[in-house]
Amino acid sequence: MNLKGAEIARYLAKPDPTRPALLIYGQDAMRVALKRAEAVKALTGPNAEEEMRLTRMAGAELRKDPALLLDAVKAVGFFPGQRVVLLDDTPDSAAPAIGAAIEEWRAGDAVIVVAAGALNKNSALRKIFEPHRAAVAAPVYDDPPGEEEINRWLSDAGLRNVPREAMKDLVALSRTIDPGDFRQTVEKIALYKFGDESPLTPAEIAGLAPATIDAELDDLIAAVAEGRSDAFAGLMRRIEAQGTTPVSLCIAALRHFRTLHQAAADPDGPAQGMAKLRPPVFGPRRDRMARQLQSWGMRSLEEAIHHLIDTDLVLRSSSRAPAMAVMERALIRLTMMPRSRR
Repeated sequence: MNLKGAEIARYLAKPDPTRPALLIYGQDAMRVALKRAEAVKALTGPNAEEEMRLTRMAGAELRKDPALLLDAVKAVGFFPGQRVVLLDDTPDSAAPAIGAAIEEWRAGDAVIVVAAGALNKNSALRKIFEPHRAAVAAPVYDDPPGEEEINRWLSDAGLRNVPREAMKDLVALSRTIDPGDFRQTVEKIALYKFGDESPLTPAEIAGLAPATIDAELDDLIAAVAEGRSDAFAGLMRRIEAQGTTPVSLCIAALRHFRTLHQAAADPDGPAQGMAKLRPPVFGPRRDRMARQLQSWGMRSLEEAIHHLIDTDLVLRSSSRAPAMAVMERALIRLTMMPRSRR
């Protein structure tokens, strides 16, 4: 049986222990590992390894000794509870041993969980699982987790008071960082909110989320976009001390102003433009950019972008002018630029 769409996440969160085997495969090894761990935990419950109800083996081992799998599936455990045999990094060459074990499987045997990398449609493993009446194939795609899945993770972590605004920020965050980092962030948030019954806030999410760009660099570009000349010099010196290159600084500034321009140019208005940004912007940074949009008009943003492009060309040319001085002058000009020209 081949799972599709939303049923993949639902099944992996609560696999059926009466089915003999489950194949989890995908291009992204981190996503496969997370789904595999989730499925195994749901099948065995806590303390599976301590109670010897979880047997791990490398899928490649089955090529040399196919009987290893069937022996592990049929083994009788010392402790009550569901048993699982987990095959990691399973190649197609293990398909005959897995197929034989599935055919010999009976109620009460250990469930076989097979984890593999990317498998094409002609894969021997997929040809065993997809047409089988009882075995299950669950492809793991590179899509970020959806709201339903995030809600389940929050609930499992003991965090239930999550308002709609905070959930929107969590969904946005899940689209900007790796799935493993996002799962760790959810656990960190749950730990931070342990014993705190107050609603989760966007500010708390932003404070606990891993930095996607350097915080000092973000502060400098925000000071430029907000015209805060009093804060510019100190931030610029700190950025220099960190060893940030002028070209990297120019690219970051250009990305920021292009994002503002994209939101300002939206036919439904800047507010809708902010909501449509990809990757999404969330938390205090979103509020800060919304305020910046109010002071920058379309023409001013276009002039800022043209000025940064010209600066980038100078930085990459054979000019002998000090590169950081050229970049600093460009940012000072943007900081002092007149705003609100529509």
